[in-house]
Amino acid sequence: MKTITFYVAGLLCLLATKVLGQETKPATFEERAKEISKNIETITKQQKDSLKIEVESVNVKLDNKEITAEQAEAQKQQYAEKRATNIETKVAVEQAKLDQLVKDKVDGKVAYNDRKKHKIAFITYERGDDDEDSTKVSVQRYDYKRTTSQFVFALGINRLMTDGKVDTANFEDRSDFYEWGIAWNTRIFDNNNLLHFKYGLSLQYNNLRPKDDKIFVTDGDKTLLVDSGRNLDKVRLRYVNLVVPMHLEFDFTPKKVNGDKVYYPIQKGFRLGVGGYAGVNVKEKQILKYKNDNGNRVRDKTKGDFNVNDFAYGLSAYVGYRDISVYAKYDLQPVFNNNDIDQNNFSLGLRFDFN
Repeated sequence: MKTITFYVAGLLCLLATKVLGQETKPATFEERAKEISKNIETITKQQKDSLKIEVESVNVKLDNKEITAEQAEAQKQQYAEKRATNIETKVAVEQAKLDQLVKDKVDGKVAYNDRKKHKIAFITYERGDDDEDSTKVSVQRYDYKRTTSQFVFALGINRLMTDGKVDTANFEDRSDFYEWGIAWNTRIFDNNNLLHFKYGLSLQYNNLRPKDDKIFVTDGDKTLLVDSGRNLDKVRLRYVNLVVPMHLEFDFTPKKVNGDKVYYPIQKGFRLGVGGYAGVNVKEKQILKYKNDNGNRVRDKTKGDFNVNDFAYGLSAYVGYRDISVYAKYDLQPVFNNNDIDQNNFSLGLRFDFN
């Protein structure tokens, strides 16, 4: 009966602290449980320390013959019962807090804040029909950051466009590109997951592979495609652009709801991005592979100015599911600065956005 009385008193004290606003709970289950455990340890230590002081005072009185041994024993027993009662009463308050915390946990109301992963986790319980042992626990983690960083990688084919048509006469189908960089994805609206702004920094490697043993040569400020006079194993012109891509992304990932909390995960469904890029050309080189007159294999690499446009800017778009999408980009600037005919590069491939 005494235990029940102390437990009820603890519940009443807990209710009073909630009403008066004297209790400040940590945000997570672990922190709250740790605080309760620490409070219980503190209560026990304080009461035991107080009991030691009281017992010592009784011993002093006994040594000074102010009280008899029987009186000393009775006083020690009285002090011990008093401190035990204090411990039981105060611990009952903490026990009530712990019981409420466990109840909140079972009801799925306890959030875990993982600062390293920047995610919120909720624990939910499903109880079976037969007995309590069939309880199932499931943990769901939701991204809660409005802005996330990503690694971007893309690869595919390149085609030079002349007057709106693909130049298939002079360039191989193996002309290719790849791109890698970093990006940031920011949800635009507080309470809607559809629109995102994606921006970053990327390096675009574009390769043009001429047909029929032709190579690129410069004639003043113009770049021409001429016969090399050799039987070439491989030839390619590579130019690299450092660009800042920017896209408006439509993310059709549904929101997550847990109680009265709403969370907006990204890249869990279909996505569509439209935008463009702008930057500068950072290097260009032509690579030739062939056998010389002695039958030795030669790899010729020529770095320099092939009159590739110093600036890069264009349009780009992608559509896909989760981390993978089909990606297309089109350079609005001609590849070569001063040629009589403008040729623009068109790229099509796959894009990977990894959070």
